[in-house]
Amino acid sequence: MARDVPIPAPATSTATARRYEWGTGCEGWHLLASSELSVIQERMPPGTSEVRHSHDRAQQFFFVLEGVLVVEVDGTRHSLGAWHGLHVPAGAPHRVFNQGPSPAQFLVVSQPPSHGDRRPEPEPTAGPQDT
Repeated sequence: MARDVPIPAPATSTATARRYEWGTGCEGWHLLASSELSVIQERMPPGTSEVRHSHDRAQQFFFVLEGVLVVEVDGTRHSLGAWHGLHVPAGAPHRVFNQGPSPAQFLVVSQPPSHGDRRPEPEPTAGPQDT
């Protein structure tokens, strides 16, 4: 009896995924890119950051694999070590920093995908708050 079961996609890794560069020395790999979901692995060298921005539709989840990543959401900074993550709701101004001494590697899961759904956000008027 035949079943309508989707054929699984082949396994992926940073060795096989499409690679891109961003910022100053940062890089990413598209591990999964579908119309409904994006999974990206990114690597940020020490002392790097991204520009503050938001997404109208996409919610995101940042999950640290290695190092320490600071995720600023709505002016509050969250320091995440390996095996910790943080949800960023759609519409929330955010950015990430690597203020540590070693590279930070992390996953960014976006639903729906965030490409084409990014707008720059101004700096907060008050200084960021740490958690």
